[in-house]
Amino acid sequence: MPDFSVVANNFRFLIVQGFFGIGGFVGGTLRLAVPAIALGFVLRIGIGLARLARARWIRVPATMYVEFFRGVPLVMVIFWFWFIIPQLLGLPIPEYGVALIAFVIFEAAYFGEIVRAGVQSVPRGQVEAATAVGLTGAQTMRYVVLPQALRNMVPSLVTQMIVLFKDTSLASIIGYVDLTKAAQIVNNREIRPFELYLFIAVVYWLCTYSMPRFARRFERAV
Repeated sequence: MPDFSVVANNFRFLIVQGFFGIGGFVGGTLRLAVPAIALGFVLRIGIGLARLARARWIRVPATMYVEFFRGVPLVMVIFWFWFIIPQLLGLPIPEYGVALIAFVIFEAAYFGEIVRAGVQSVPRGQVEAATAVGLTGAQTMRYVVLPQALRNMVPSLVTQMIVLFKDTSLASIIGYVDLTKAAQIVNNREIRPFELYLFIAVVYWLCTYSMPRFARRFERAV
């Protein structure tokens, strides 16, 4: 019979440490997911706009970046940073640093494409009108194009954020103690896979279920 007391007995370790990342060592699903989304925002906008640049020396590298990282598995990128980069630099990189860098660089390719599509969805007439009233190209992009593009991008951005949030579980393969790794640690001791993995599945579902609803409120606000 299922015995969910294993969840109650290890709730602090699973949620406080594994999910929120509050504890004696670096870990946590939110502690990884939130900075990965926030720190990569500028990079994603830059890549998306670079894909639309007229200059080939800007557009071509951005296109190669997007196509490359969209064509390789995320787990491979994590392993690159975990095994190869420390050897090249001659310095060890903590699990948190490896996971954060890998997620930002990998997901920026997908978010960059969302930004590009969002910018292109703004009617050309809006740009022409902004030019007609004397706005520069940078001002047009900042005050006219990006605000409208952001509204158009919200559904796709939220979908990709949900994917990123769930993908943080892959960081457990290099020993990063997120919610998934915390459940593995407890299961190795308690041998209760059904209860533990059902619990973390519910936690992931509650988070991903609430994100689109928050996004719809934000979309109405903007």
